[in-house]
Amino acid sequence: MSAGWRTLLLRIGDRCPEYGGSADHKEHIETCYGVLCREYEHSKDAMFEFLLQCADQLPHKIPFFGVLIGLINLENEDFAKGIVDTTHANLQDALHNENRDRIRILLRFICGLMCSKVVLPNSIIETFEALLSSAATILDEETGNPSWQPRADFYVYCILASLPWGGSELFEQVPDEFERVLVGIQSYISIRRHFDDIAFSVFETDEGNSPNKKDFIEDLWERIQVLSRNGWKVKSVPKPHLSFEAQLVAGVSHRFSPISCPPPTISQSSSEIVKGQEKHEADLKYPQRLRRLHIFPTNKAENMQPVDRFVVEECILDVLLFFNGCRKECAFYLVSLPVPFRYEYLMAETIFSQLLLLPNPPFRPIYYTLVIIDLCKALPGAFPSVVVGAVHALFDRISNMDMECRTRLILWFSHHLSNFQFIWPWQEWAYVKDLPKWAPQRVFVQEVLEREIRLSYFDKIKQSIEDAVELEELLPPKAGPNFRYHSDEGKESTDGHRLSKELVGMVRGRKTQGDIISWVDEKIIPVNGAKFALDVVCQTLLDIGSKSFTHLITVLERYGQIISKLCPNEEMQLLLMDEVSAYWKNSTQMIAIAIDRMMGYRLISNLAIVKWVFSPANVDQFHVSDRPWEILRNAVSKTYNRIFDLRKEIQTLRKGLQAAKEASEKAARELEEAKSIIEIVDGQPVPSENPGRLRRLQARADKAKEGEVTTEESLEAKEALLARGLEESKELLRLLFKSFVEVLTERLPPISVDGDVPNLRAGDPNVNSAARDPEATTMEIDNENGGDNDSQLNGQNKKISHNVGELEQWCLCTLGYLKSFSRQYATEIWSHIAMLDQEIFVGNIHPLIRKAAFSGICAHK
Repeated sequence: MSAGWRTLLLRIGDRCPEYGGSADHKEHIETCYGVLCREYEHSKDAMFEFLLQCADQLPHKIPFFGVLIGLINLENEDFAKGIVDTTHANLQDALHNENRDRIRILLRFICGLMCSKVVLPNSIIETFEALLSSAATILDEETGNPSWQPRADFYVYCILASLPWGGSELFEQVPDEFERVLVGIQSYISIRRHFDDIAFSVFETDEGNSPNKKDFIEDLWERIQVLSRNGWKVKSVPKPHLSFEAQLVAGVSHRFSPISCPPPTISQSSSEIVKGQEKHEADLKYPQRLRRLHIFPTNKAENMQPVDRFVVEECILDVLLFFNGCRKECAFYLVSLPVPFRYEYLMAETIFSQLLLLPNPPFRPIYYTLVIIDLCKALPGAFPSVVVGAVHALFDRISNMDMECRTRLILWFSHHLSNFQFIWPWQEWAYVKDLPKWAPQRVFVQEVLEREIRLSYFDKIKQSIEDAVELEELLPPKAGPNFRYHSDEGKESTDGHRLSKELVGMVRGRKTQGDIISWVDEKIIPVNGAKFALDVVCQTLLDIGSKSFTHLITVLERYGQIISKLCPNEEMQLLLMDEVSAYWKNSTQMIAIAIDRMMGYRLISNLAIVKWVFSPANVDQFHVSDRPWEILRNAVSKTYNRIFDLRKEIQTLRKGLQAAKEASEKAARELEEAKSIIEIVDGQPVPSENPGRLRRLQARADKAKEGEVTTEESLEAKEALLARGLEESKELLRLLFKSFVEVLTERLPPISVDGDVPNLRAGDPNVNSAARDPEATTMEIDNENGGDNDSQLNGQNKKISHNVGELEQWCLCTLGYLKSFSRQYATEIWSHIAMLDQEIFVGNIHPLIRKAAFSGICAHK
């Protein structure tokens, strides 16, 4: 029977999956309560824990759990008081451990308990005022630290987010005290610093620079003010307690004890860099939960009040949070929210906003991919068309989309289509074939098709676009190796062919790496030189490992030393990457995999990869292909992942060393105690302990000491590797930013005589006049992406130089990726900010470069 009441609790408040209306909540609650009463004596402790767990992990159903606890409170006050006291302890613990989600949900929970007459309204007011007081203290220059405003904002956000769930009851029962809280919130809003998050905007427009744009807290406060003017009526929050009000009013309300917030972190320095680092740390600990992505026009999206939109967004985010890793359960609860209206458009916008959230989504992008797939299956008549509309809307604005978000969208879309037989109305996008090769929409379609081929095979994807044969031009070449020394009867045999064939024979003959290295040193290098030797060896080994990814790994493991011997410096490593690129010129995926694996085996350094990516041939591809950026992302990511892994290993080893020292000391102490026990035999002191036991204790002490020494040596080795890794990461960061600065400085249009920074979008005359070749012919180019004029690089029917348009797009892409790296590795940048300021961003650096490099990590730069 215990499984029965648990299932009833989990399903309480669910809606019909196909939006068929709400269940009878009153009847469901009465049934649940009846079962709980029958099982109370046998399962009291289990019910206590399970109710708390349900409120914690199904927060969109808190009103229903609150009513159940309120009904139990009528019969057993101690049970309800225990719930209240445990909730207080959990909230206090969450505040001091900075558990953001638990703080927010527990505040909502006590509001739900208050609605069901379990908690006194004045206790809620005291809790709100404690949070407001702490928030105001944080912003105080003398007693707090304004750099930690994100924590203060979070406290106020938690109060505001709980008002739709309990504001009506607070307004009715303690109006004066409630008004005092609202006045306190207004005072806080007036003294806090406005947060401009344009650096984290999905769409790179000038809208974020508007002084009238509200940030997330200001927007939420405005929604709550509208709610207040409407009498605190919220459609999206169920009110099951109203059906039981006559019963619940007879219950005893319990006091929720006062809470204490952790003291503000006092700044240790007035340095701007230190303040910036503190603000960055605060942003990491208290990130903004949602950045709204308005995909659909107002005539398509559901018509709901601003606060209802906020509540449904919160419920969707809560389900995504607590059911990550359980995709089917997540989809079930997403389509079963207890609200009286449809919300699939809002659900799509919210999920896409999380998928494209900058700098990182809360969970791996694959999670959102799977949830969207399951939602399409759960709501086959509604959600697939919403997803199609979202893709079209995002595609129309792709030229203004942040480069990191564009990459995520490509990866998501290709994976999504692979789960639906690659079916898509490609004929609607066939026009992109006639756009310039650098046009964002054309590049998007090209990259999606390339990623689809990775997930399937060439002929399958070619068949999927048979209704838009024009797009076949955008397909990559059919994957296959391009072996330079392939033996053909009609092809003239050269030294390279002969040596390659001989090397294949040695590999098949299981010759050792030493034998092959000696053969290379004696037969190839003296006659043809080291570069020719690298050419033959690399091409041949790549061909041997070309059958599969596993074959490639095997070749690199067995014969990596040969390549390492031929590539002792960066110059030779650059040639090695040229060889990889030439061999796999028809497979972007294999180029990226081969270079990534070679870096993993330390055949290629991360610095060499950066230099190769920024070589002229690759720089020219920055705006027309993701290939160089994929390789660069892999290299930088692998570098910092190594450091992260080393830090985890060192932390584990330090704990192990402490345990080993304690074990060694204990073993030595036991041995000494055994030796200290003596007795007199024939007038001579001798150990009284059994010699066999002494030997065992000695062996145990020796083994423990050996374990301590081994662990200490391992720790020292890992710390040395970490120090080396940190130095490598510093050099990588220096080279990466230096390379960005150099290529951008060469191509960015200069600042005007009046000091105006050129606008690379929407046909800025400064850009055109600065970069145009006076003799270049002009041509008519239609509005490139078919969207509104604000989202295009070139206005419709505007005469421009083709080269100017391409230059604009190259600069926008490169600046976009610079900003992406800045956001992604902001913590590492802060560690070396002084070095970057003194060595890289010195002199007359173009303002657009500085803005892209620093906008993602701090506001004062």
